[in-house]
Amino acid sequence: MGTVEKKRCSWCEKDQLYKDYHDNEWGTPNHDDRHLFEMINLEGAQAGLSWYTVLSKRENYRKAFDNWDAKKIAKYDEKKIGQLLENEGIIRNKLKIRATIGNAHAFLAVQQEFGSFDKYIWSFVNHKPVVNHYKSMGEVPAKTAISDAMSKDLLKRGFKFVGSTICYAFMQATGMVDDHFDDCWKKARKK
Repeated sequence: MGTVEKKRCSWCEKDQLYKDYHDNEWGTPNHDDRHLFEMINLEGAQAGLSWYTVLSKRENYRKAFDNWDAKKIAKYDEKKIGQLLENEGIIRNKLKIRATIGNAHAFLAVQQEFGSFDKYIWSFVNHKPVVNHYKSMGEVPAKTAISDAMSKDLLKRGFKFVGSTICYAFMQATGMVDDHFDDCWKKARKK
């Protein structure tokens, strides 16, 4: 007798990397500052590319960016930027690399002001996930009023590559928004 495959959101069915990401991370509330910093930067790195491209390079990013240690990244100099631009394991875009360094400075300032990035970023959803009930990809918005507000505030604080669509994807990735389809096993276990 064969094993029965779990019913997942349709976007992740084509590849094991996507399935693992969906099953273990996407839509699951995360409050770890380092992880939140990683995800805001990876979502920004995705701009103009597919999420699969970024996800497949994720371990390379962790190595290249000191396991997303914002204090270390904030100290990166031109020599380090040059090394990153030669690193074939990441997306070698100078604007995105510089944005990550600038984001480290902004991230540290937010931690200083609010005590943690988690406390700040989750305030946009009143510190609890927004649970949506979608049945297909066509119903899922690219952005919302909340992601618009988040984007505007992050930009004001000096973050880069944090447009509203990127912010919404970040919210989905970190579980601030639960957009698992109603028939997905991860949504079903929450009912």
